[in-house]
Formats: sequence, C-alpha cells, structure tokens
Amino acid sequence: MMNSWLKSAAVITKNEKWIPGGVVSLNRKSEPNICFSKGLGSRVWDIEGNEYIDYQAGFAAAFLGHNDPDVNAAVLASINDQSVLMGAGPTDLEGQFAELFCKCVPTAEKLQITTTGSEATYHAMRIARAVTGRDHVIIMQGGYNGWHNDVAGNVISNLQDIGGRVSPGEYPFDSLSAGIPEQHKALVHVINYNDLESVQYIVKRYPTACIILEPILQNIGIVKPQEGYLEGLRKMADEEGFLLIFDEVKTGFRHALGGFQQICGVTPDLSTFGKAIANGYPMGVIAGKAKYMDYFVHPEKEKRVLIAGTFNAHPLTTIAAIATLKKLSSGVVYEHVERLGVMLETGLNDILSKYNKPFYVARQGSAFCVYFMDHAPKDFHDIALNNDAAFDKEYRHKLIENGIFNFPLPSKQGSISYAHSVADIEETLEKNKQVLSALFNR
Repeated sequence: MMNSWLKSAAVITKNEKWIPGGVVSLNRKSEPNICFSKGLGSRVWDIEGNEYIDYQAGFAAAFLGHNDPDVNAAVLASINDQSVLMGAGPTDLEGQFAELFCKCVPTAEKLQITTTGSEATYHAMRIARAVTGRDHVIIMQGGYNGWHNDVAGNVISNLQDIGGRVSPGEYPFDSLSAGIPEQHKALVHVINYNDLESVQYIVKRYPTACIILEPILQNIGIVKPQEGYLEGLRKMADEEGFLLIFDEVKTGFRHALGGFQQICGVTPDLSTFGKAIANGYPMGVIAGKAKYMDYFVHPEKEKRVLIAGTFNAHPLTTIAAIATLKKLSSGVVYEHVERLGVMLETGLNDILSKYNKPFYVARQGSAFCVYFMDHAPKDFHDIALNNDAAFDKEYRHKLIENGIFNFPLPSKQGSISYAHSVADIEETLEKNKQVLSALFNR
C-alpha cells in the first residue's frame, strides 16, 4: 500500500517556481498529486516506482492503451520519413484522415481539424452563431465542454452557488474563471441535462444559436439520456431554428466507431471529437452537415467563420489518428472492452451488494462510474443531492493507495482500454473487495 508521494510533491514544489500552480492544466491538479513517469498498455508508473492499473487514461484519451504499439509504429515511421509541418498548402495526411473519419462517422459530411477539444467546441459554437445570426447558447449544468468563455462555468458547482433544482428555468452562471465579461455571461444559459422543458423555456425567451452537450453526461460519471430526450432536442432544434451540437470529445470513438450518435440514432447538426480519436495524441475535430461546415469558406465575408492553427493536423498527430481509426475499424476493440465492461460491472455489483450502503454502477461500454446512491443519476442535482461524495472520495483514494488509479474526485468516470486484460479486471475487483472491506469494517 502506498500513502505518500514525496518525490511527486517535490516536483510540484519545484514546478511552482516557474509554473503557476505547478501544473500546466489545472484540471489535472488533485489530491494526491502524483507525478506519473511511464505508461504501457493498461499500466502506469509514478516517479516513486509505484505501479497502477490505470482507469484515468488521460481523461479517457488512451482508448487503445498507453503507447499502443501500432500507433507508435505509425508515428515513428512518420518521423523516419522526415514528415514536415510546413504551414503552407494542404497535406495528403489530413485528406486521408478526413476521408477515413467520414467513413467511420457517416453522420458527418465534412470536418475541420484542431489541436484540442476545447478549440473544436469553440469553433462549433462560432459556426452556430454565424449560421443563425443569434448570440445566445445553452450549456449543461455539470457538463464540461472546454475552457472558453461560453462554456467555462457550472462544471462542479456547489449547490449554495446555483441553488436547488429549477425546471423549467435556468441556473446562474457559476464561472470557472475570472476575466469573462458580464455581458458575455448573459449570453450563456445553464440548464440541467434530461430537461426538455428548460430548453423550451430558454428558446422562447432568447434568440438561441445552439445547445451544446455531451450526449452522455460523462464529466460527472455516466449520466445517460432518458428515453426521448435526445430525440426531443433534435425535434426542438428543427422547430425553433437553433443548432444541436453533440460534444463527443469523450464519447466519440470510445462507445462506437460512429460516436454515441450512432448508438442513439440522433444526428446532430455539428459534433466535436477529441481524446480517443488519436489515442491521446493532441487532436480535436469539428464535423457535421456540409451546409454548416462550409461556413468556414462562405463566399460572403461577413458570414465566413475563421479557423486557423499552426499545429492543426500536425503530421505526427494525424498519422496517429489514422492508425487509431484503422485499428478501431476492425470491430475487435469494441467487442473486447464490452466484455471487460460487463465483467467489471457484474463484479462491482456483487461486491457492493454485500454491504448496507446505497450504490449504483453506471456503465456505457468501456466507461463506468460507481455512485453511492440507490439509482441511476438523472442530472447534476440528482448526484449533488444523493451521492455520498465523502465516501466516494475516500473509496477512490484507498483504491489509489492499493494500485488502482482513477481520478480522485467524486463522480468522475473510469475508462477501460483495449489494453486491459481479464487479469487486470480480476485484480481490480480483488482490490475493490479489500478496500471496501476495510472501509466498512473499520
């Protein structure tokens, strides 16, 4: 059992001299703050030398596993071929990728490439405003769609900041950042997931350009759409003239080759992808209906949407994405992770049912979350009011101390990769038995 990470603490302290907070993405900062040095397959190692079975995977990015040999081989071949980032003209690789992507995601007619998921959601919302001529947008309470002004709020809110459940209605903008103008916040409307009435409430009061949401709310675990919810959004978007944007940065390629939209049968106007698309190499994608994507090259200057980025479709990232999509296209990956997902879900249910403690194991394919409440979560308020967050946090910390790593905050999703094995799941379940026995019998 590990319970101190002195070398990791020293890294944070040293970094703080040069980097505010000691880490370059403050979403990564948590307790314990562990400095990881190596990852291979389903395993990661920290600088202390401790080994973990990993279910964090770069916020679900390493779907094939860390340092997948096929992806790495493609990247190394590109390096050996002396591939170049020129910054002038098109590249053959971006065209290869785009064609492959659109074959994998048949609901996408055209795409553009960015370096991050946040850039992708930024561009998608900008397109929506250009198309509709409207400025107001709808986001989800408890969702995460990136760092920019439109979405930098209401991720993990305290109920005293946003108040109790309101339906129909909206919640105050609970900002994640200073520096967002009040006038801009007034354009952003925050509602709960699975609440069609509140969507109707907003669009009847404000000229709404779009709604953006994860089709499964995975920022707070696994919150699935209720029957008719996504279909209701599609119908309302068509009737009211706003765009429906699915943020599939986490769900895309993890749940199905065509994204979660393939599973639910609802076609959004625009979608964003990232993370698993290149198995952790930095890439984002905006994709969707050609009539909207073509606003990037609109013949009228006042309607044309800018996209630019020195590192968009960097050759190493693009070849990694091509190798990833080719491997995912075999179908074997999804069959394997589904088997492991069923095994983990069944095992956790068996273990937790032995104790007098409410729980619910939520899962979609390879993504899972254990809640300490007695039903499937409906939305952010449901989790905030019913999940035993203190126990959830302690449970996660004890698993980390026993070599099972998932992000050490309550209600955060865990991710199985293609590199995980039956033995990994068996070890994970055995460690869960030990940890839960210790927590309940102390």
